[in-house]
Amino acid sequence: MAKNALSFVCQNCGAAHNRWQGKCESCGEWNTLVEEDVTGATTMPVSIRSRRKGRLFALETLTGKSHEAPRLASGMAELDRVTGGGFVRGSVLLVGGDPGIGKSTLLTQATSLMARAGHRAVYISGEEAVAQVRLRAERLGLADAPVQLAAETSVEDIVSTLSEGTVPRLIVIDSIQTMWTDTVESAPGTVTQVRASAQALIRFAKKSGAAIILVGHVTKDGQIAGPRVVEHMVDAVLSFEGEGSQQFRILRAVKNRFGPTDEIGVFEMTGLGLREVSNPSELFLSERDLGSPGTAVFAGIEGTRPVLVELQALVAPTSLGTPRRAVVGWDPSRLSMVLAVLEAHCGVKLSGHDVYLNVAGGLRIQEPAADLAAAAALVSSLVNAPLPTDAVYFGEISLSGAIRPVAQTSARLKEAAKLGFLRAVLPESARGEVGGDGGLVLNTVGGLTSLVADIAARGAPKGNREGAAMEKNATPARFRRQEG
Repeated sequence: MAKNALSFVCQNCGAAHNRWQGKCESCGEWNTLVEEDVTGATTMPVSIRSRRKGRLFALETLTGKSHEAPRLASGMAELDRVTGGGFVRGSVLLVGGDPGIGKSTLLTQATSLMARAGHRAVYISGEEAVAQVRLRAERLGLADAPVQLAAETSVEDIVSTLSEGTVPRLIVIDSIQTMWTDTVESAPGTVTQVRASAQALIRFAKKSGAAIILVGHVTKDGQIAGPRVVEHMVDAVLSFEGEGSQQFRILRAVKNRFGPTDEIGVFEMTGLGLREVSNPSELFLSERDLGSPGTAVFAGIEGTRPVLVELQALVAPTSLGTPRRAVVGWDPSRLSMVLAVLEAHCGVKLSGHDVYLNVAGGLRIQEPAADLAAAAALVSSLVNAPLPTDAVYFGEISLSGAIRPVAQTSARLKEAAKLGFLRAVLPESARGEVGGDGGLVLNTVGGLTSLVADIAARGAPKGNREGAAMEKNATPARFRRQEG
């Protein structure tokens, strides 16, 4: 008999070490190494493994008809948008999100809608009892949905039960960290158990054709907990995001083998569950503070959907040697670049000011087209000049100060016109790409200097006398010089 090999496995990244140490050399995390049996019960001697012959399989050519993978709509348009049109037969999805964000609520609604449509949907809960899941279904008004429910954690028992009768069209495993299999000798939740359990469920999905959704926990950094190899094994990785103080949630695809990864689904958390938001722009702009300096509306694109969101900036004098740069919902590196271009090419001195930038509503923007809106909000806050409330901004700023065009200009303008905006500030070279502007007045800018000059002329910056008085009042009395 071969002796089981013990190793110390990092519970954060899955790297194996020969001995225990306080810090993992692969990911840099402390106190994450746990002793595990990495071989398990399936270990066989090398002499036996070497005599096994492989089976023959058929080889095919590149020519031939390729049928599109059949999809099954979930009944939730926002969920289908993120997955690429529905669930593909035999696919495995991994859904992650912060605790209490609404993952179980979302999947309960999805399984209930599919069950009401006549499909067999199974919900396996490893964290909650059956009575707790029923209470959630009653609160959501879904108690009458014919969803098959169970509270089980053994992967072998789950696979054996689901193999009987009609193959389920959708299976929800909540969560993969609670599952365990007999093939490995480790505690549930460890890297070895999570990897082996996920592999067994994926093998069942590919063999039976059922779509499986695995719920995964997240770490304090927002990454899905467990070994990174699980994300490579599944077909799609979805991230359910949101702020606890906000009522809406965003479902974003991080990886998707059967669809795009730049689409988002927007939901609103209500007392009756998650409500789909077909027009996210109205939600993000519903609580705008009109006429305030430092606010600009950005016309962005999330996948194929135009989204209008408000950027808020605050520029305040600082007495610190190193001013603060804080940003929420945008790339901090792009903020530093915009500040450098403003100071180098536009004469805007921000080295003595704290800069704060926030994307209203908690949305995270990833495209560089928000450069122009961010620059306009920063200059507006600095010179105390409110921007026009009926204008939208979009454009990429280059290091030379020029405004570069962005993609899908027509879609951005149509969305702005639909929401009642009257003008748009956009790159000068993008005028030829405009198909239908919806009657908007187009203010094109070729460089950032002209935009800064226009905003500065509209408002009045704070006077030097006021700034000097503030600086004098902020100085302790024992350090002031006696005048006269």
